[in-house]
Amino acid sequence: MVPSRLDQMRAMAGQRGDQTGDAGAKAVTAAAVPRPADRSASVPAIDRGGGITAAEPWSWGGGAAILDRLLHASQARLTGSLSPASLTLAYLDWALHLANAPGRRLELLEEAARQWARLGTPPRWIAPARGDHRFADPAWARPPFNAIAQAFLLGEAWWRDATRGPPGVAKSHGDVVSFVTRQALDVFAPSNFPWTNPEVVQATIARGGRNFVDGLRNFAEDLQRLAGGLPTDEAGGFVVGRDVAVTPGKVILRNELMELIQYEPQTGTVHPEPILIVPAWIMKYYILDLSPNNSFIKFLVASGYSVFCVSWRNPGPELRETSLDDYRRLGVIAAIDAVTAIAGGQKIHACGYCLGGTLLTIAAAAMARDGDDRLLTVSLLAAQTDFTEAGELQLFTDESQLALLDDVMWQQGYLDSTQMAGAFEMLRSNDLVWSRIIKTYLLGEREKPFDLMALNADATRMPFRMHSEYLRRMFLHNDLAEGRYRVDARPVAVSAIRVPIFAVGTEADHVAPWRSVYKIHLLNEGEITFVLTSGGHNAGIVSEPGHPGRHYRIARRAAQGFYAAPEFWAETAQEHQGSWWTAWVDWLDARSSAVGPPPAMGGAEKGYPVLADAPGTYVRES
Repeated sequence: MVPSRLDQMRAMAGQRGDQTGDAGAKAVTAAAVPRPADRSASVPAIDRGGGITAAEPWSWGGGAAILDRLLHASQARLTGSLSPASLTLAYLDWALHLANAPGRRLELLEEAARQWARLGTPPRWIAPARGDHRFADPAWARPPFNAIAQAFLLGEAWWRDATRGPPGVAKSHGDVVSFVTRQALDVFAPSNFPWTNPEVVQATIARGGRNFVDGLRNFAEDLQRLAGGLPTDEAGGFVVGRDVAVTPGKVILRNELMELIQYEPQTGTVHPEPILIVPAWIMKYYILDLSPNNSFIKFLVASGYSVFCVSWRNPGPELRETSLDDYRRLGVIAAIDAVTAIAGGQKIHACGYCLGGTLLTIAAAAMARDGDDRLLTVSLLAAQTDFTEAGELQLFTDESQLALLDDVMWQQGYLDSTQMAGAFEMLRSNDLVWSRIIKTYLLGEREKPFDLMALNADATRMPFRMHSEYLRRMFLHNDLAEGRYRVDARPVAVSAIRVPIFAVGTEADHVAPWRSVYKIHLLNEGEITFVLTSGGHNAGIVSEPGHPGRHYRIARRAAQGFYAAPEFWAETAQEHQGSWWTAWVDWLDARSSAVGPPPAMGGAEKGYPVLADAPGTYVRES
């Protein structure tokens, strides 16, 4: 039989994956990972292509569509996967409205004159924005560097005002113009140049220029790593299973998408209700099981709970057609089936982090709709359920941008970790890009490796179809919050969840802004306990007891209680010093039964034999 064009293209995708994949010992193929035969019937396989039409972005399309996709994917290499059409339309909208607003232009001219006058009046100088640490060193307070920094800050403030645009500019376009202009200005910050950065000047004098020699060596090493397809972040000798992800446990379920880890009890007795953790698949699960001193999972086990955690597979091109619903079925629901069987039918404290929290919400809403009451509580850590105010990531989710990203993923079969990292780095370019360049290449200093850096270096990929569905149905169309998201061909609603909810937002989160996480109050009328903790998306969640400088606010809204605006909530919620982890365990304890003997590890007679020691095999895939 002559192979079809679809078969040929799929074969090509597989060949590309073989050529670009890691041939080292860490690579784990699907064939190399044994799966318990007795579980294959109860855990459905991924539906590859069922119901796909040419209209869907993950479909292959005809010859003309393939030509267009290949062209767009090639263009994306030159634009950093940003859509030139999207940027052009945004700037045209802003520029045309500004050109037709002479009064606004006069205001900007007057503002420019006032800024020049302010530069010559030191008592009227402005301070950097909160969180801007570029000019924090005391050397910036001395002339001429203080005047150089002030000139930049005043110019930055003028551009921030100018790009807000006159009336008539679409908000999405205005946000794009402001964001891109800020990125362009950051390039020219005086801190980025050796002759205008007093810290670099002092280091150069003190070390006789040796800092530039060391910086050049670091630059050459990073280029070599990039050429080899490796991240510039060093793992620093951290090894999965030895230094990180070391909490003892067993893999008791493995399917095409995940392994389920059951952790060994560390107390003689445990609460009968187990905890199931659904982490994000945008990173390895051990963000929640880092070093023993800051392991979220270890803390829960030591607090007297039976803990289970999903470890997602790192997908390659062979999983390109894996859907978001596959992650629900083969991830959350398969894990709930296993935990229920092993825990003797006890109800589950379900906890989801980031994307895992969004997925858990979908699963919990579908379960509630169908009368499945196996969940006792739902906890959402930095997880969004309404995406109308999802932060600056929304700048990358208009139709034009997603069409280009679809073509990039279509060619690869997945979204590569470096492409995801680029988007997140742009959100905090001063902290994640420019400060690193200054330290590594101008000061010649390497960042001392630590566990979170090792996690960032151990990156993951996102399957094409799943990521396209997630961006379109959540970020672009907000289907879950607006009742259009369907599970088994029927819509689900967050309002259907009738169990207590514990939601956590972090003050400095650029990925899931806390006000966006807070919108769970608008979608569900049940009991909600909300926590706002210090830190960012990762550091705010990984906030172990004893970590210096940590604090959190917490307040409970009773079922059917009145809605409070987020600003009012932040002003009135009680503030506590320390880690929010202890508050969550107290919340779980109040909703759990008296402690008793822990369940057995796995259960071969129930179809869940022990397959391997934690952390398993999927977490080691590269």
